[in-house]
Amino acid sequence: MKVELRHNPSSTVARCVLAGGEPVRVEAGAMVAHSAGMTLEARAEGGILAGLKRSIMSGESFFVSTFTAPAGGGWVDLAPTLPGDMLALPIAADRPYFINRGGWVAHSAGVRVESQWGGFANLFGGEGGFGLRAEGQGDVVVAVFGAIDTIDLASGEQVSIDTGHVVAYDLSMQFTIRRAVPGRSLQSLKSGEGLVFDFTGPGRVLLQTRNPRAFASWTASVSSS
Repeated sequence: MKVELRHNPSSTVARCVLAGGEPVRVEAGAMVAHSAGMTLEARAEGGILAGLKRSIMSGESFFVSTFTAPAGGGWVDLAPTLPGDMLALPIAADRPYFINRGGWVAHSAGVRVESQWGGFANLFGGEGGFGLRAEGQGDVVVAVFGAIDTIDLASGEQVSIDTGHVVAYDLSMQFTIRRAVPGRSLQSLKSGEGLVFDFTGPGRVLLQTRNPRAFASWTASVSSS
């Protein structure tokens, strides 16, 4: 699978170009258009229990759509719900990733994506605790709200990131969660910041430049005023 991006970074569409007979797994409802001859099958990937786990715990769709190209190959155009950028995230056998709720759009046939508990840091960080573990060999198409920032950390290097801006991270990384102003809830509240992740390298973190929860809160306040 080859991923071609256009209309980025504000309204990105990802075109997944497939070889003959090649499948791609897609978030239900993400398809914009596809070439002639593509076949579509929707199922609870991994079975009913896996579909329920993915839907209830990870916030993704119960059903996964599988598009398969005809003998001559084809393409599928995909877009997320929120405006923003998209990325083809390479997954290697020795480098699985954790993807937060709402980030996954599609993955190639060589990648396995399943729900995973991300730890209490994700739970108290407002991400619901569960996300998706992507492992295997291939690409995962990831969507963000706003533009994508990538931070590569060397061994022992650290970075602090607001929890609402973290999209995905290398599972080999260590991280903790804390108040933005250590030990001072009132100061964190007054600063406008809440909880942050402290990541320690080596590894990679993907960020989104806009915070979906903050945007939802702002929209609700404007609507009620």
